[in-house]
Amino acid sequence: MLKLLGVRSLGGRDSAAVKRVLARDPVATCMVAGRVEEYGLDHRLFGGEMWSRGGPEQSLCFSGANLIPLLGEPDDIRAFADRAARGPRLCSSLVGRAEHTLPMWELLEPGWGPAREVRAEQPLMVLDRDPLVASDPAVRRVRPDELDAYLPAAVAMFIEEVGIDPRSGDGGAGYRRRVAGLIAAGRAWARFENGSVVFKAEVGSLSSSVGQIQGVWVDPARRGGGLGTAGTAAVAVAVAAGGRLPSLYVNSFNVRARAAYARVGFRQVATFSTVLLD
Repeated sequence: MLKLLGVRSLGGRDSAAVKRVLARDPVATCMVAGRVEEYGLDHRLFGGEMWSRGGPEQSLCFSGANLIPLLGEPDDIRAFADRAARGPRLCSSLVGRAEHTLPMWELLEPGWGPAREVRAEQPLMVLDRDPLVASDPAVRRVRPDELDAYLPAAVAMFIEEVGIDPRSGDGGAGYRRRVAGLIAAGRAWARFENGSVVFKAEVGSLSSSVGQIQGVWVDPARRGGGLGTAGTAAVAVAVAAGGRLPSLYVNSFNVRARAAYARVGFRQVATFSTVLLD
């Protein structure tokens, strides 16, 4: 009967229940769980809203810069899509488990228009053992004073991965702040050679139990030499040393990256989908 009440925004009193639910699927919910652990459900700090229909144990959806359906039956996903469609579009993408994200997008597309790109199959992977390859000892955390040396590689990765230049619109000020924040938080790693980055990666999302690696990039002139495999292993070792499970997701069509992650020892635990809107 509760579901007849429709979708509601959760608040502080729901935080404990939300944390319990997210903890049941820690790898797939990492990008939201870290925010809940740090800020609770205060939307002013949380960067969005958490929605539910019938209570957190039954359905959950995060609405912010990304729209992330986390839990629910088909009728819940439809209700979340209806809620998102009623107001102005706030998200730049939909992302999450494919079984939730793709049906939600089918409901939203008629009103929102075509996506810039739909990445329907993205293996979500974890490394729950020691790496199968030696990690690169030259890969280390980036220092704040190395931002200018690191930023060109980050921009190159973003353009290659997302298909747009993160410097467009504001000349790169916003993206520079974002990268600087990751470096300051100790969540950016790189291998420098002669002052230039030849490998980089970041931990984009971090919960108490999972660290999600993102932005893995190797200088095109150095690809095929094992830098990506050994570098990713080094970052995974650092994540594990902090007591967290290293995770990442990768586009199914990126055969080279998938092979590198398999060599490290990552295994697939679910399938994500990402719908890029902007």
